[in-house]
Amino acid sequence: MTPAPGAAPPVIFGLNAAAVASVVFVSVYALIITEKINRAILALLGAGLLILMGVLNQEAALKGVDFNTLGLLLGMMVIVGITGKSGVFQYVAIWSAKKVQARPVGILVMLSVVTAVFSALLDNVTTVLLVVPVTLLITDELKLKPYPYLVSEVLASNVGGTATLIGDPPNIMIGSAVGLSFNDFLIHLTPVVLVILPITLAVLVLIWRKELTATDKARQRVMRFNEREAITDPRLLKQALTVLALVLLGFILHHALRLQPATIAMFGAALLLLLDNLHRHGEEQSKNVHHAFAEAEWVTLFFFVGLFIMVYGLETSGVVHWLAEKLVAVTGGDFKTTAIAILWGSAILSAFLDNIPFVATMIPLIKSMAPTFGGEQALMPLWWSLALGACLGGNGTLIGASANLVVAGFAERAGHPIRFVPYLKSCFGLMLISIAISHVYIVVRYL
Repeated sequence: MTPAPGAAPPVIFGLNAAAVASVVFVSVYALIITEKINRAILALLGAGLLILMGVLNQEAALKGVDFNTLGLLLGMMVIVGITGKSGVFQYVAIWSAKKVQARPVGILVMLSVVTAVFSALLDNVTTVLLVVPVTLLITDELKLKPYPYLVSEVLASNVGGTATLIGDPPNIMIGSAVGLSFNDFLIHLTPVVLVILPITLAVLVLIWRKELTATDKARQRVMRFNEREAITDPRLLKQALTVLALVLLGFILHHALRLQPATIAMFGAALLLLLDNLHRHGEEQSKNVHHAFAEAEWVTLFFFVGLFIMVYGLETSGVVHWLAEKLVAVTGGDFKTTAIAILWGSAILSAFLDNIPFVATMIPLIKSMAPTFGGEQALMPLWWSLALGACLGGNGTLIGASANLVVAGFAERAGHPIRFVPYLKSCFGLMLISIAISHVYIVVRYL
C-alpha cells in the first residue's frame, strides 16, 4: 500500500504507517463490538495513538475532523432537547392514539407513523426517547404487551430517519462529506421510504394482529387522556416550533443562502436558547443553559471526533485507496455490481456492526472510486446505496442502531425486555425486504 500524497512517512518507529493505522482501527472496532468499554473512550484513544505514533500530526488530525457534521448534530440536539421540554411529542402521541379511537392496531400504525415523521425531521434517537414513554403508558392502560409497539417504533425510527439529511447520523456524514443538501435527500431517498414504511407496517400488523385486541373499557381509559395536559409550556412550544420551522426552511434553501447545514442548525440552537432565556435572570438563566447543553449527546459527539481522526489515518496512509482498488477488482469494475454490493454489504454489516464507523470508513473509500467510474458526479448512485444500506440495515438486529438500544433500555426498565434472538427473528427478514425494495429502486431509478 502506498501512502496518499502528503501522508505521513511510510515507516513510523520502524513500523509501516498503513499497518499501524489498520491495526489501531480494527482493534478499536473490535472493542466497540464487545461493548465492554464506552465507544467514545475507545475512539479517542485510537485517535490519540495515531498521533503519538506519528501516523498523523495534530494539524492533520484536526483536518480529518468533519466539523460540519459535528455542528449539525450539536445544533439539532440542543433544538430538540429544548423543544422536548414543551411536551409537544407527548401531545402528538396521545392525540394520535385518540384519533384512531384507541384501537390497538390503529395505535400501532399511528405511533409508528409519528415516530417515522419525527425521526425524519429531528433524529431517530431523540424521537424514540420522547415517544416510547407515552407508548408504555398507553399500552399499560390497554392491558397490552408493549413489545409489538416498541419494535414497530424501532423499525419506523430507522426507516423514517433514512428519508432526510438530518434523520440519521450516516446521512449527516454522507451529506457533509459529499456536499449533498436537505433537498437532495428528500428527492432521492424519501420516495423509497414512502414505499418501505407502509409495507413494513402491513407485515407487522399481519404478524401481531391476534395480539392487538383490547376491551372497550380499556380503550375508554385511553380516550379520557387529555393531550392538552402534556403541553407544559405553551410559550416555549410556540418559540420552538417557529425556530424549528425556520431551521428546516434554512436546510431546504441552504444552497441559495450559501450556508452549511451546521451553521443553520447552530444559529437555530442559539436563537432558541435566547428565546428560552430572555425572561430568566441570573442564576436561573445560567442553570437553564447548562441543562440545555448537558442534554446534548456529548458521548456521541466525541466518538465522532475520534472516529474521524482514525479514518483520516487510514486515508492518508493509503489503506482506503488500497481497499477501493480491491473492491473495484472484486466487482470487475462494473458500476451496477458495485452499487448493489455496497447496498447489500452495508445493510448486512450495519445490522451487526455500528453503522457510524462503517459509514465513516466507506465515505473515503467511495470517493476514491471517482477516477474509475467517471468523476464525482457519476458516484451519486453509490452514495444513495450506502445511505439506504447503512440506515435500513440498522433494523436487522437489536444492536444495529442506537435507537434500537435506547428502546431496549426503556423496555427492560419497564419489565418487558426485548431480547436479541426474538428481535432477530422478527425483524431481520423485514430488514431484508426493505433492502430488496431499495435494490429495485436503485436499479430502476439510477442503473
